[in-house]
Order: sequence, then structure tokens, then C-alpha cells
Amino acid sequence: MAGKLKRENPGAYIKHSLSEVPDEMKSLIIEKSKMGLEEDPELLVKGWLFREVRGSWIKQRCYWFVLSQDSLDYYSSSERGARRLGTLVLTNLCSVIWPDKQTFKETGYWSITVYGRKHCYRLYTKHFNEAVHWACAVQKVIDTKAPVETPTQLLIRDIEENKFNPEVVDNMYQHNPILKHTQSPLYAPLLPFPYSSLEHTYHSGKGYATVREEAVKLFNCLQQLECARDPVPLIQGVLQTCLDLRPLRDEVYCQLVKQTSCTPQPHTAAHLRYWQLLTCMSCTFQPGPAVLKYLRFHLKRIQSQFPESEMDNYASFIGEALEKTRCRECVPSWEEIQVLMGRQEMLCTVHYPGPGSCQLHISSHTTANEVVRRMLEKLGLKESRNTFSLFEQNAHWERAVGGSTIIADILTRFENLSAKEPDSDSQWRLCFKLYCLLDADAISVDSIEYLFLFEQCHEMVVRGQLPACEEDLQTLAALRLQSVIGDFSTHSPCPPLDELFPGHMVEARLLMPPCAPPALLPATQPPVQGCPQRFPGGLLGGTLWNHTATAAHKQKVEQDLRLRSRLKEEAAAIMSTIVECWKGLAGYSRRDSMTAYLTIARQWSGFGCTLYEVDFYISSTGSFSQKLWLGVAATCVSLYRQGEAEALESFPYGQICSYGVSDSNTFKITAGDRDLLFETTKLTEIMQLMNAYFSAIRRQRGRGDDVVSITEGTAIEVGFHHLPPTPTPTLLQLPSHPV
Repeated sequence: MAGKLKRENPGAYIKHSLSEVPDEMKSLIIEKSKMGLEEDPELLVKGWLFREVRGSWIKQRCYWFVLSQDSLDYYSSSERGARRLGTLVLTNLCSVIWPDKQTFKETGYWSITVYGRKHCYRLYTKHFNEAVHWACAVQKVIDTKAPVETPTQLLIRDIEENKFNPEVVDNMYQHNPILKHTQSPLYAPLLPFPYSSLEHTYHSGKGYATVREEAVKLFNCLQQLECARDPVPLIQGVLQTCLDLRPLRDEVYCQLVKQTSCTPQPHTAAHLRYWQLLTCMSCTFQPGPAVLKYLRFHLKRIQSQFPESEMDNYASFIGEALEKTRCRECVPSWEEIQVLMGRQEMLCTVHYPGPGSCQLHISSHTTANEVVRRMLEKLGLKESRNTFSLFEQNAHWERAVGGSTIIADILTRFENLSAKEPDSDSQWRLCFKLYCLLDADAISVDSIEYLFLFEQCHEMVVRGQLPACEEDLQTLAALRLQSVIGDFSTHSPCPPLDELFPGHMVEARLLMPPCAPPALLPATQPPVQGCPQRFPGGLLGGTLWNHTATAAHKQKVEQDLRLRSRLKEEAAAIMSTIVECWKGLAGYSRRDSMTAYLTIARQWSGFGCTLYEVDFYISSTGSFSQKLWLGVAATCVSLYRQGEAEALESFPYGQICSYGVSDSNTFKITAGDRDLLFETTKLTEIMQLMNAYFSAIRRQRGRGDDVVSITEGTAIEVGFHHLPPTPTPTLLQLPSHPV
């Protein structure tokens, strides 16, 4: 009966005034009477726990902790009427850090940490099961709590409900300063965040505090924009924090809406900085549904209040950007931020085989597929039966770009890489190239596509990926010179050999590979049994070793010098032969030289395929090999020994039942009743190219749409394509050719 009366009239049981209640308890719950703890039916867990165990000079104190549905309290003892020493009110924003081994190793105690709005309790016990029991119980209470809403959230909801009543909305703005621009600092976030979170722990290596603390810091950064000489670093810093700490994106949007509402001087340059940051945010992150509605309402309200102003222009630009924005992989670059501040587009340079390049205007939303389509139009390649792609490349490396990849992210990555590696050989660029060679015979000799084929074939030759005899390779080098420079002349600048001829062939001409120096270490007497050897190798062993090591090093240096000298001699001899062949090509036009070059290259049965290095290969039939080439072509997948023209095995696409990635570095193909495993670092590239060829085959048969949607998965995914009669692989996204 008493319990019933207590539930119906809790005020009847109050024995203390509200002034005695801790600040954290006010307006949340009413303090219970100091009845015997063991008699309270709402108590969930109680027991002795340590509050602090670090520092041997501090006497460790144990307290009586009591967990109820509303709070975690601790007392001086477990006796009835004991003095309560502290209270941590539990809401759905509280969080629990579970026991970890590291703390146990350091202290000998298992710990749990409970974060509240004003307090943080670090509790310790000798017993692991007890720590887990407390953590589970506290978390269970937190999970039962209703979501906490901030005043800003409540006002956003009210604005949404009254958005068609301007008078009510204006009244809300007038009487709620939290919605309006302020010069004062912010002491709490506008949106609710956990009092501590695992996300803070995950990003603590980058120097971040808790999400709540970072939200308050970001508002300070926003206010600094008004007086900053150069706002770009501040804007980039805010965007980077939002990229790393995802929950802060909606918070920053709300802060920017606040700072652009009811501004005392709305037309000043200082105030427009907020609009410039809001522009960059809208091109980088998509807000959550509730904040997105609030933001759109704010933009329309500003446009109605300040028509044909700079704010109106920014609001219109932001509204359009929000329609297209997907979450970016990188924070916008310095150049992109400056362009966005002026609501302009960037210039992007796209190179293509040979010395050519095109400059295209791109936005923060332009994808690789869009750039490819525009390049096809510019170069007159829309009717080609072959497919093209964008590649990111430098002097030593290249990779096809996924079709939905945002070009601005690639340019930002290039900017970051160039800053780390200023060497000219490491300069990155975008290149537009042939990707799937489906019909080489249909390429007109006079078309730019023929130039693409010629240039990309020469790249394979220089990389050593066109199996041919030395005489043919020298002829190809001479034809290359004739096509690029024209007839031989003593005044013509000649490119270095490594741009004409595969380097491994020069090394292969050296008949005597360097030999390891003979062992010169003196033999030593074995130590006598039972007697420790104080000076291993004898008393003078160290001296003899140093002398021998110096001699071996000197001999190695001399061998390296001789090897370099011989390499130079061989390179000079090869270059001399190439030049003599070049002289014999006098009168050949560029077109004739390119045609002759490709005629020789086409003699290889694998012409047109893309080769990938395979470190190890094993078949379910028991055969295995190391250091192979996996060739992916328009009709089949083939295996080659590196440098050999004949394929070891070839698998037409009609025989392939499935293919896919089985682990971090293994690619698997099932052909008939055979399973083929390839160990390679090019898993994603192989998947993308095979997807592209299967898609092209499907289009040619007329059974697919104009655009095949292929979702992007992780590069390491267990699972395979099981191919129907018309293959439609869907594991990885296609590169950026139009499909």
C-alpha cells in the first residue's frame, strides 16, 4: 500500500527541500527518502567498489554504490541512513566504458567508467565478473531512458510545424536567442551528444577531445571567421573535423544557420564568411533529414528577406548543391575552397596518350563518368566500339578510376600527395585512355583512337609487357623515333633509351651476372667443453672480421661500378643499333611508322590484353607456378610466363562459371570443374576490368540497358560472381567508362 501511495503521490515522501538536491538532479527527478537501502524496491545493483586505485601513497577507499532506475549513487557505508556522497543522474546520453585488460595490467583492478553530464565515475573491482555485471546493469538503465532533446531541437520541430505561418516563426526567433546570431561563446552543443563516446576514443590519436567539447570548439572557430585575414585554413579545419567526427556535421549546420539568422550587419564581408563556409559544407556533407528540412526553410526565409543580395545568391547556390551532394572522401582542397567561396567551377586538366590534354570545367559534384562522356564528345570518340576510362597516374604507377568517383576528391588527393612528395617524378595527373579493347580492327588509321592504341601499346613495350625478340624490340624503338621525331638528323634530340626499349632486356645482355664474394673468414677453434669462450673467434677475431668486412664492402662497390659501366656500354650498343635502324626508315610518315609498329605488335596472340603480375598461381588439378602474367582480354583470360609469347592456359569467358576475391590478396576463377587461385596485389583492378568486359559483352548482345549499375563493394570481400549464360557481374564498381 505504501508503495502504491508513493507512486501516486511521490511528494508525500519528500523529507528534504529542493535546495539540498545536487544541481544535476534538479528538474529531472525528486530525491527519495533516506529509507534503508535494502528496503528500496527500485534498487537494481548495490555493492562495494573503489573510486580510485592509482598512486600507492593514496589510501584506497571503498564506497557503497547503489544503482537505481534514475541514478548511480555512492554512500559512505552500507548502513541505513548513511550519508550520500555523490549522484550521477542517468540519461540516454550517458555512456559506459567496459573493463579492459590494459587497466588490469597496470593496476591489478578491473575498471568501468560511467560518463554523466557533470560527473565521470571510474570504478574499480578485483573481480572481472563483478565489473561486467555493473557495466551491463548501468548500460541497461541507460538504454531504457527516453531520448533527451535540446532546446534547439524542440524549436526546430516547432518551426517545421509552423513554417507556413510567418508571424509565429518570427515570434519564435524574436523570443529565442538560441536561434539567432551571437557574439558570445557557446557553452553547450545545440544538438545532443553522448557525454563520452567510442568515437572519441577512436579519433583520440588525432588530438580530438569528446564530441561535445569539439562541438563547442567548432563554434569558436566559426566566430573567428569574421576577423580572419585568410579564412581558407579555418574552413578546411572545420571540414576536416566534420569528416573525422561524423556526428558534428549536423551540429555545424545548425551553428551556421544560427549565425546567419537575424544578423545585425548582414551585408558585411565578415558576415558573408559564414555563408562561404555553409557553401563548402553543402558541397561536402549531406545533413540529416531533420536538419536538412530546417536548412532548406532557412535558405528560403533568407531569400525572401534579402532578395537579389549576396546572401540570396549563396542561398540559391547552396540549395542546388544539396540536391547533388554525396559524402566526400576528402576535404576540399585549398583551390576548391577558394573557388566555392566565389560560387565558381574549377578547371581540371585531363591528359590523353601522347602530348595532348583538355581542360574541363568541373564542380564539386562532377564524377569520372561525366568527365569521360565529355572527353568522348570533345575527341569525337562517341561512336567507338571500344570503351575508355580515366586513370590516375604518375611516372611509375597508374590505376583506373571508378565511374562514380568524384573528380574533386581525386584532385585533393593529388594535392596532398604532391605536398608529401615534391619530386617531379611523383607528380600525379588524370589521364583519359583506352580501357577495354573490344575491336582493334575497327579503329581507323586516321583517327585519334589509333593514336591512343599506338601510345598505349608503346607503354606496354617499355614496361616489358610485349613478348618479342630483341631484334623486333629494336625495330619498334626505331619506328617510335620515326613517328615522334621524323627522319634522322644529327641535330634531332634523342630521348633516353628507357623511353624506347625495355630496361630488363639491357640487363639480360650481360652474360656474367655479379657473383657473391668468396668467404674470407678465418676458421676458428671450437671452444673447449665446459669452458666459457670470452672472445668468440679468438682474441683477434674482431679485428680480422672488421678487416674482412671492409674488404668485402670495397669489392662489392667495385663490382657495382663495373656492372654500371657494362650496363652503359650495352645501352650504348643497343642505342647505336636503334639509330642505325632509324636511319633506314627515312621517308616514313608518322602514319606509316605507327602502322608498321602496330603490325609488329599484333603478331603476339595476346595483343590488346591487359597484363597483371601474379606472384603465385595454383590450380585444383595440382599445377602451380610463380611469377606469371594474368592477361585479361576481350574474349578470354590467359596465363603467361613473364617474357614468353605463348599462353600457358587460356579460359574463354564462356567457360568461366564464377570469379571473385577470396581474401586480402587472392583472386579465384572457376572454369568448368577447375578452381584457379592467383595471389596478386591487383585484385581490384582485375575485378574492375573483368566486370567491364562482361558488361560490354552483355551490351553487344543487346540484352542490357544503356547503363549498367554496378554497386561498389570492398576490395576484400568473400564471395564470387556466379555467371548466368549472359554474365552480369556485380561485385565491384566499373571504372569510369560509359556503360
